[in-house]
Amino acid sequence: MAEGAAAGRLRVVQLNAASLLEPHWEERRVELVAGLDELDPDVVCLQETWEDATHPNTMAWVVEHAARPWHRASVGRPQPPDAWPDPDMRFGPTVLSRWPIEESALIELPHADDADLAAGYRMRMSALHVRTNGIDVFTAHLAPPPSQGALRVQQVLHLEDEVRRRSAPDAVLPPILTGDFNTEPGADEVRYLSGLTTFDGRGTYWQDAWLAAGNTEPGWTWHGARNPLADRMHLPPKRIDFVFVGDPFGRSRGAGLVESCRLAFDEPRTGILASDHFGLVVDIRWPQRTAEA
Repeated sequence: MAEGAAAGRLRVVQLNAASLLEPHWEERRVELVAGLDELDPDVVCLQETWEDATHPNTMAWVVEHAARPWHRASVGRPQPPDAWPDPDMRFGPTVLSRWPIEESALIELPHADDADLAAGYRMRMSALHVRTNGIDVFTAHLAPPPSQGALRVQQVLHLEDEVRRRSAPDAVLPPILTGDFNTEPGADEVRYLSGLTTFDGRGTYWQDAWLAAGNTEPGWTWHGARNPLADRMHLPPKRIDFVFVGDPFGRSRGAGLVESCRLAFDEPRTGILASDHFGLVVDIRWPQRTAEA
């Protein structure tokens, strides 16, 4: 493992693993393991993982072949028959942690049954809550169609209700929310989380890790010119994958302050990229952590 755990910080990796719909998963999962071994994070948040009656969850192989002994929680929702005919298939997020997982729960997100949408766009999206080592982690996959901003707003508001309900109020670190949001920083749903707009008098504030770390470059996580798997979708480059960290204001010794954020899985280690998305690796201040934790 190249980088290793460090006293005084928490390292989180976010990646849409694209293990269901995109080709070459058997090769890409090797790249995913190589990247995780190199980055050596504490918590890994992944979307588009799946399992069915005859196949184990796609992240089970990753855990089995990784250098570190990961703890895993995976959840998924059955899909509408026109979107996926196998009723045993479950599609959703996964969280890996270096510590045992104390709690985990599926969060079903609002969805649309729009007959004009392609079947793949009618897939049921979900989120996962995990508590590990006293840290509340949420990871989500929001509605894909660019035109469904109103639905993503509903999903974000529902998700934040769940964060407030499920997070430990006395935790040292604020909650962490990651995911493939399928929209860009200027969208209302992202601006709401960033404290830049309100809905019906309701507001909140999370640190958008990319901006909180002081990055000035665009941070595109979807980039067809650099990623052949993304190129086939014929979309412009976008920053659609996020790590949000709750408000650090007033926390002891600045716990929860984003210290760094950079792209991950944007350069191949084994000859192939891990996903059609690039990922993120974020370091979060955690002064109470010792080197042994």
